[in-house]
Formats: sequence, C-alpha cells, structure tokens
Amino acid sequence: MSAVSVKTRAFVKQLVQLSLVDGRVSSEQVAGILEYLEKNPPARPVALLQAYHKAIAAEIAKGEARIEHAGPVTAEALAAIAAALGQRYGRPVSPLATANSTLLAGLRVRIGDDVYESSVAGQLAALSAAS
Repeated sequence: MSAVSVKTRAFVKQLVQLSLVDGRVSSEQVAGILEYLEKNPPARPVALLQAYHKAIAAEIAKGEARIEHAGPVTAEALAAIAAALGQRYGRPVSPLATANSTLLAGLRVRIGDDVYESSVAGQLAALSAAS
C-alpha cells in the first residue's frame, strides 16, 4: 500500500474493521462494503479497492494456520495447534494441513507472516547456516 495516500490507508483500515465479525472476515460484511463503495464511489476507486483487497487477504491469512507436515497428523493434533495459536493471537484460527515430504519429519506452521518451524529440514538448514 505504499502508493496509497495516508487518508486512503486510514479508510481501508476502517473498512477492514467493518469487515470483521467475531474476529474473522465476514463475506456478508465485505459484500455490503463493496455495494456501498459501488453506490458511493470514492476518489481513486481502483487504488482503494486494490488496497482493500490486499488488506482483506492479509486479514484472512491471519486466521488460517497453514500446517505443513512430513508424516501423518491427527485431527486432534491439528485442532490443538489451532487452539494454541488462537490463544496466542487472540482470534479464531482454522488449521489447513498439507503434506510436505521435504520436511523429512516434523511441522512448519505459517499464520499470517509468522512461521513456526519444528522440522528436521529446518534444523538441518539452521545447522548448515551456523557452520
């Protein structure tokens, strides 16, 4: 959002807050906001909509724990990871699991811009970088 004015950024921030219900992006709220913007077009609507889209995508990513795993992971383990992250971030978190054999063993969890690494591949990379 660097090419967007300070005023537009502040407006986008307000729109994102209005898009949330119980800490999650609500498709109904987003639809209402888009309908409002269509009826009341702002100055530089393309820039505003691009900034809003980017902000909403980032907000959605904050509520998704993308869990990469090398071996089998139980539904209970995924739920426990999501619950722990939900407590840590103070918002509901949904687990999205994906198999990744390059990890060798363990997990890599991404939520928003944060990455939690507990895999053999990550430990080997850290040892290699330290040498």
